[in-house]
Parts: sequence; structure tokens; C-alpha cells
Amino acid sequence: MIAVAIDGPAGAGKSTIARRAAKELGFLYVDTGALYRAVGLFMLERGVDPGDAEAVCPLLKGVSVDLNYRGGAQRVFLCGKDVEDRIRSPRVSMAASRVSAIPQVRRFLLSAQRRIAREHSVVMDGRDIGTVVLPG
Repeated sequence: MIAVAIDGPAGAGKSTIARRAAKELGFLYVDTGALYRAVGLFMLERGVDPGDAEAVCPLLKGVSVDLNYRGGAQRVFLCGKDVEDRIRSPRVSMAASRVSAIPQVRRFLLSAQRRIAREHSVVMDGRDIGTVVLPG
């Protein structure tokens, strides 16, 4: 499998370029931020402060996050349910930002991101893609 990593600062157009590249190459586009949004949503739905590592970490074992594709569009699944339409709100964005600061959450999602890259040719954008998720 081939993996293309696109890193860069917020607002630089990473997602736009990654989507276009994936389409041109016939690869899957992986919005890694959507995985963090799903974890943030999971915590919000349980009344857990997404920035409280002591509260978040024990719940990770109950989190199942996966990506599926319909018509070339990525859909995010949380515990088997399609949550793509629920993870783009400002509240969930803030929760994603807070859970992404927790090292255990980053490690938890790292394995999912690497699994996707092993199973498919991908274009991934997001934080630490070229240095941590898909180094080398």
C-alpha cells in the first residue's frame, strides 16, 4: 500500500489538497481529525469533560472508531453508528481539540490510523501525520 502524508498548520488547506490528491490518485482520503472528533463526541455524550485525562482514559476501552466510504466520501463510525453528521459542530470541534491533547488518546488513535494505512492506499492529513503516524 502507498501512503501520502500531508502536514501543515491549521488553515493551510491541507484537507482540500488531500481530498484532491486522493481523488486523482484513486486513494482513500483519511481525515484523521474526524477520528478525534468521534472520541470527543463519545466523551460529550457521556457527560465527561474531554480535557480530563483521568476521566477520559478509562473510557477509551469502550470506544470503537472506524472509517467507511460511500461514493468516495468518508463516513465516521463510532461504536458501529455513523456519526459523520454529528461531529462537525463547534462543540464537538472543541471537544476534539481537548481530547487530542491527551497522550493516551493520541496513542489509542495512532493504531487505528496505521491500520487504515496498512489496509489501503491513502492520503492522510492532520497533526503529526508525516512524523508520527506515517514516518519515513
